[in-house]
Amino acid sequence: MDFLIPDWPAPVNIQARSTTRHGGVSAVPYTSFNLGDHVGDDPVAVATNRNELRTYLPAEPLWLKQVHGRGVVNADEAQGIPEADGSFSRQAGRICAVLTADCLPVLFCDRSGTVVAAAHAGWRGLADGVLEAAVEAMSVEPGEILAWLGPAIGPQAFEVGEDVREVFMAHDPVAASAFMPSAFSGAGKWLADIYLLARQRLARAGVTRVYGGEYCTHTDTERFFSYRRDGLTGRMASLVWLDPL
Repeated sequence: MDFLIPDWPAPVNIQARSTTRHGGVSAVPYTSFNLGDHVGDDPVAVATNRNELRTYLPAEPLWLKQVHGRGVVNADEAQGIPEADGSFSRQAGRICAVLTADCLPVLFCDRSGTVVAAAHAGWRGLADGVLEAAVEAMSVEPGEILAWLGPAIGPQAFEVGEDVREVFMAHDPVAASAFMPSAFSGAGKWLADIYLLARQRLARAGVTRVYGGEYCTHTDTERFFSYRRDGLTGRMASLVWLDPL
């Protein structure tokens, strides 16, 4: 199984991983390491894939029912499968996780290694403030937070309408720099840089130590699932936890 490991200066007790589509048992079109149990894949295959992932982890991840909102739950107290788009933890071995296939996964830790968080940021959640909610939930100085931007749809592939651009512009006119006119569909369509939008939102929240942001799930068909590209497809997981040293 392939993992992406964040290239960030996290403390030694912070562990983080992001899966690719390789290493599982799911059949086409979920080939092969699909971890999403809500996308139509064979439940047995999903369970097998999750069990394989579990062998690399100290505990079962806290899976979420993601709704493209801004809700962030305390993973140390959560029961079942909470409806939320982020979680945080101060407990060693408690794993915060989000599932994506074009949306942006963002992993967080503080420089002292006392708290971690994970957020699922599609454009709606990003615009609604899910990253700011995760930062607030961590309850540390934003300047002490490190953030890693995991694999998401890249700026040359993420075409959106004027309505999306207006939502971000209404929050902060600086967001204009994250949109370029699209050559694909003509007037009224824009190419959005979700990585830049995330960096802008994090900067306004006081988080300036931001890493990652070099992938494109849409164009890298070999490594990543992409909902925008394929429609019916699997989901990858991005996970972060405090290591029970």
